[in-house]
Amino acid sequence: MKINVNSSTEMKQLGAAIASTAKAHDLLLLNGDLGAGKTTLTQGIGEALGVKRPVKSPTFTIVREYEEAKLPIYHMDFYRLENDDLSSIDLSSYLQQPGLVVIEWPEVVKADLPDQYLQIVIRRVDDSWDSTKRTVEFRPQGKRNEDWVAEIANKIKNRT
Repeated sequence: MKINVNSSTEMKQLGAAIASTAKAHDLLLLNGDLGAGKTTLTQGIGEALGVKRPVKSPTFTIVREYEEAKLPIYHMDFYRLENDDLSSIDLSSYLQQPGLVVIEWPEVVKADLPDQYLQIVIRRVDDSWDSTKRTVEFRPQGKRNEDWVAEIANKIKNRT
């Protein structure tokens, strides 16, 4: 599935649709250039799941935990991970938690991830510095994630 997003508000609304259909142990991989909207999407997920504090990029902390959410969120950003060094976090432990794991820049740890996940690729539509127009492509791996994308599509369709 591929959709167009025209603003940060729409990106957060998409995050809300993802959140409302997410289940414990879901794994969401976010790909896109710097500034593409990965954290904005995650903010929408967090807001929809009841996170009251700001949802920030974990670029420097690697992991931010939002266990107070209706479905706990473990937001990770591996952009600054050096030499694929996962020793600073226990990734497998997070993947076993009954929450939603969201990973930005997952290609760095792809070999350490399960083969069932929902990958979302966010691309800028144009190069103007202030543009918020994006295409968002869903790439599900496994039956649960194919079903998840169908549920998200249904939420989006019923919202319009």
